[in-house]
Amino acid sequence: MVKTVTKSVKKPGAKVKPKAAAKPAAKTVAKPAVKAAKAAPKAAAKASAKPAAKKPAPKTAKAKAAKKPALKLSMLKPSVNNMTVRVFARAAGFDAAETDAWGHTRSSEYMARNPAHLTPMIEDKGLPRGVLWESCAIMQYLANKYGLEKFYPKAPARRAMVDSAMFYLIGTLYPYVARATYPALGFPQYAGEVGHSDAHPDKKSEAQKAAMAAIAEPLEVFHSFFRDGKPFIGGQNPSIADIRLAATLEFLAVIDYALPPWATEYMAAIEKKLGKAYTEPAGDVRGYIAYVRSQAKA
Repeated sequence: MVKTVTKSVKKPGAKVKPKAAAKPAAKTVAKPAVKAAKAAPKAAAKASAKPAAKKPAPKTAKAKAAKKPALKLSMLKPSVNNMTVRVFARAAGFDAAETDAWGHTRSSEYMARNPAHLTPMIEDKGLPRGVLWESCAIMQYLANKYGLEKFYPKAPARRAMVDSAMFYLIGTLYPYVARATYPALGFPQYAGEVGHSDAHPDKKSEAQKAAMAAIAEPLEVFHSFFRDGKPFIGGQNPSIADIRLAATLEFLAVIDYALPPWATEYMAAIEKKLGKAYTEPAGDVRGYIAYVRSQAKA
């Protein structure tokens, strides 16, 4: 700046005006400033983008969601209630360590953990008492814990329908199925039922036939209301309610119950969709039914 001022004083008549002298300086200063201003956002963007790309958090989250621990499951192979959880565990990708509890549910060791002496039962440190029984409760718990929305949707309305279907099955359909099939399966009847009493065999037979006749109504409710034209209660994929229903219907084979065509197709569709996850546990139930039927014919 000092040199520029000296020249302007020596040549007052020169064409170069003080303003002209300032212009190059202004341009020189402005260009780097503009470039710097333009480069700054790009550098900031690159700087902010690079750490975000290298962050392992999303990958870790996915890994945690996919990874499921070993599942300790006490079960009885001939039971459809147990079959339900066995199918779900396989379909959901759990590494289930199954323990056959046949003949041990009344042992002091088992009842110390499970005073209801029921199966299926899972063991999990996250539970208040360390164990959980009831097939629907087990599936709900595991689906909630591991975010298995495919089997148990989080949307309140959709979840309500799945819950309603399961509770309707447990409270209405399954008691009919139990009264109709337990005598043939050799399972003990519930206290208070005619089948558990000292009633004449004819009375027990009448009660069994009445239960068989009653199955058709709730079965149609599942078809017309809960499925409502969809492949499954869960929509395009089987939900925990579908697994529970399909497993329940397996017992009806022991009394040669004539399922409506839609129910036969529905069960086949679930088995096809779930593959070995369904077929393997179902094989144990079907094997037991085949054994019972062979003994009845002998």
